[in-house]
Formats: sequence, C-alpha cells, structure tokens
Amino acid sequence: MTKIEEILQERILVLDGAMGTMLQRYKFTEEDFRGERFKDWPSPLQGNNDLLSLTQPEAIAEVHRKYFAAGADIVETNTFSGTTVAMADYHMEDLVYELNYESARIAKQVAQSFTDKEPQKPRFVAGSIGPTNKTASMSPDVNDPGFRAISFDELRVAYKQQVEALLDGGADILLVETIFDTLNAKAALFAIEEVKEERDIEVPIMVSGTITDASGRTLSGQTAEAFLISVSHIPILSVGFNCALGAKQLTPHLEVISAKSHFFTSAHPNAGLPNAFGEYDETPEQMASQIKEYLEKGLVNIIGGCCGTTPEHIKAIANLVKQYNPRELTVFG
Repeated sequence: MTKIEEILQERILVLDGAMGTMLQRYKFTEEDFRGERFKDWPSPLQGNNDLLSLTQPEAIAEVHRKYFAAGADIVETNTFSGTTVAMADYHMEDLVYELNYESARIAKQVAQSFTDKEPQKPRFVAGSIGPTNKTASMSPDVNDPGFRAISFDELRVAYKQQVEALLDGGADILLVETIFDTLNAKAALFAIEEVKEERDIEVPIMVSGTITDASGRTLSGQTAEAFLISVSHIPILSVGFNCALGAKQLTPHLEVISAKSHFFTSAHPNAGLPNAFGEYDETPEQMASQIKEYLEKGLVNIIGGCCGTTPEHIKAIANLVKQYNPRELTVFG
C-alpha cells in the first residue's frame, strides 16, 4: 500500500464524518442494539454504538461505504468508546477485544473494496481511540480536588488492549481523538509505543485534541500551543483538533498549531455549534465555505467532519479540497 506520508505531501486527505449522526438515522431500538446474541443481557444496551459492530454489522459497513463514496480517503472505526473503561457502563468489558477487532475488520473490508476499484486512490482505516469517560488530570468530586477516578496505568492497560485489537483487525492508522485531557492521551500514546515495540512495527498515529469553549483551551486547561508541545515528543503523523467547535470557531486554534507544528495537521470540526435541541444545523455548503478559509490559508493536510456531519458534508468538502494544495510541512532549524 502506498505510504500515507507520501500521499499527504501530494494532496489533502479527506477524513469521514460522524458515525453517531449516521446511526441515529436508523432509529435502532433496544432490541436492535441487543440482537439475538445479547437479548438477555442484564443491563440496557441502547446507545452503545460500538456494540452495533457485532449486532448490526451491515449498518456499520453501509456508513463506511457512504463516506468512501462521498470522497473520503480515511474512515474511522466504530470504536470511540472501545475500552474497558467506557464499556464498564454496559458491563461489557470482556467484549472489548472483539468489538475493536470486528469494527476494524468491517472498515478494512469496505476500504479494500474501494481501493480495489480505484487503486490510484487508496483508502485507509483509522482506528478510533476515544478519550474514555474518566479523566486522569481532574477530580470528578468538587469536594476532593486531589481525587482521581482512574490512574495513568489503568488507562494505559485499557488503551493497549484496544490498540492490539484495532491492529489485529486491520487498522492502518491509529487516531487518538477528542482529547480533553492530555494525560489520558499520553496513556494512549504510551500504550501505542509499547505495542509498536513489542510487535516491531511502525504505525501512523494521528492525535486530535478538542477545544471545549471560547477560552481556546482543552477541558484540562491547555491552550492549543501547550497541547501541541505536550504530545510532540512522540513520533506522530498528524496533530489537530476535532469536535466541540464548528469550523469557523476552530480557525484561530488551527492557525496556532499549523504555524508551530512540524507534523501534518488535521481538523474534523462539528457542523457548526449545536442548537437548543442539541442538533446541528450547518448545511454541507455552509460548512464547506468555512473550511475554504483553512485551505486558502494552507492550514491543513487532513480534513473531515465530527458531530452533525454526514456524507453530504464530506462530499462538499472532498470536492472543495481538490482545488487546493496541502499545507507544507514546517521544518524548524
């Protein structure tokens, strides 16, 4: 397979859009989430989107197909919550390896079918590694600021299991995304380095933080530049931001890392900011017109969509990026 690093120097690559937004369209019921295999599971399962890779695999494959058909070069696996830490909510810790393996296998199968049809446009699978629902840097208890719900080592072990399964299932890239706590991300990156060393392999790593509000900081208080510095010791493919903000609000933070990073840069913003009902109203055309600013300023190498984005959004973005050159890598003396 052509190395992704080489392709990134030639053109801007397009990442897919939201998996959750697409799955909502199916209106899956509790019974659909359970399928035959989990029909007697003791706790509710509706909302466990990762489980759909086992109970509704054709729907997951169809979402991937739609994004590739819309012009995506990279799709993310359906594994955003695929750790023992996050799966504890559903008492499904023992299924984590299988969930990640099957999600990667489904995505890889779809990617391969598109690559076979268009060998000049190889398709890639990014193993999605979410932040978990626990944070290593902050206390969940306002009365006990020193308390931590999870340790670095617990996170490292959980992420390592996820990483091994994603690679075994066929992921080409590992995407540590929606980082609100850099310490969690460091545990994931540490786990990836462990697996790389044990297996004597190289794997491209994408790192994507999330700026949570107008202050321009992550939830654990880092600015864009501080976030960049704190992950720059790892050999990564790209660094960028996703989620929380729309394309317009993300621009100044992308400008910071684009100017200071010697990695490729990525962005997959939301389709604007959510309305009062938590829905995203930004049309594909509106979003593409805002992303045009990234392209004119030469800020990105990889671009896609997060919450609220659909194949229609990705198609509008994919059509737009063809007209622009990728951001040139900065070489610092």
